[in-house]
Amino acid sequence: MNEIICPNCKTAFKVDEAGFAAITKQVRDQQFQEEVQSRLQLAENEKQSAVKLAEATLRNQLQGDLTKKDIELSNIKAAKEAEIATIKAKLDNAELQKQLSVTEAVQNIEKERDALVNDVKTKELEKQNLESALKQQFSTELQAAKDIIKFKDDEIERVKDMKLKLSTKMIGETLELHCETEFNKLRATAFQNAYFEKDNNSSSGSKGDFIYKENDVHGNEIISIMFEMKNESDATASKKRNEDFFKELDKDRTEKKCEYAVLVSLLEAESDYYNTGIVDVSHRFPKMYVVRPQFFIPIITLLRNASMNSMQYKAELSLIKNQNIDITHFEDNITKFKEGFAKNYDLASRQFKTAIDEIDKTMDHLQKTKDALLASVNNLRLANNKAEDLTIKKLTTGNPTMKAKFEELK
Repeated sequence: MNEIICPNCKTAFKVDEAGFAAITKQVRDQQFQEEVQSRLQLAENEKQSAVKLAEATLRNQLQGDLTKKDIELSNIKAAKEAEIATIKAKLDNAELQKQLSVTEAVQNIEKERDALVNDVKTKELEKQNLESALKQQFSTELQAAKDIIKFKDDEIERVKDMKLKLSTKMIGETLELHCETEFNKLRATAFQNAYFEKDNNSSSGSKGDFIYKENDVHGNEIISIMFEMKNESDATASKKRNEDFFKELDKDRTEKKCEYAVLVSLLEAESDYYNTGIVDVSHRFPKMYVVRPQFFIPIITLLRNASMNSMQYKAELSLIKNQNIDITHFEDNITKFKEGFAKNYDLASRQFKTAIDEIDKTMDHLQKTKDALLASVNNLRLANNKAEDLTIKKLTTGNPTMKAKFEELK
């Protein structure tokens, strides 16, 4: 028997072992229950603390990652903006340089164009002056020719009277001597540099009567004439014609390398054709004339002046030709300049287009980078949403170990 004192009334009573055991069990069970409840509460508190700590740790970690990503994003954005600003500055500078280059090129072209236009105007003015001078000189020469023709017409009127006088004059002297005498009268004044001698070279089997040659101060031949003089007595039974001597005279001219052939003739005295003055028979033989003795000096003067004028015209035509060649070269230079400028312009345009394409590629690359950054921001937003939606239940789903631990705490 065990004696037990009531804590309330202080009364002592005895209980057997079975009762004592029942009371002891009752007290022990109550303490155990209280201790269990206390431990469960503690475990629950620890669990809540662990969950809050895990949530805080995860939130801090995610916040740090987000902060790093924001900083990296800001740095990348700043770098890209600086790069874009640099590229834009380069583009602005390239555009300015292009405009300056184009302006300078246009100014140079305008200067060259103005210079070329002035040169063309100068050449055109010189050409017009030269043409005016040539026209004036031609007019003067034409008037001189008209005067000679008038003189010839006047002489034609006196031919018949002069024929009788000449026939009388020719008695006792030959026609050759008469022509030589007439020439020598004017040699000292009009023909100082002229050669007029008898043709004594008969190596080819025939020869003319006289050869006239004249050279300029440079030794260039101005004119050369082969003369043949023909006369016959009025009593001659078989009369000769002038054309009977044309072939032989042309042969002598060719062999002696003379430019003109002149037959001074008193044959066919009654022929109106030959009595008109200076007769051109070039339709029979080239550069051949038939004259009466009174036109011996005028034919020399006429052919001599024509040859001198011809030499002057040749020199002037050569000058004009050279000027035309210069103008042609001038136009060729303009064409070459235009082609070179067009080629350089085309090359510059292609290079500019290449630069624009490269800029477009760079901008496209920057756009792709921007899209990637925006996608990264979107992923960070999704990660933040997932962190906010995180729970213990979701953490333990698919994790048997953590699930068992929580089950033990329960």
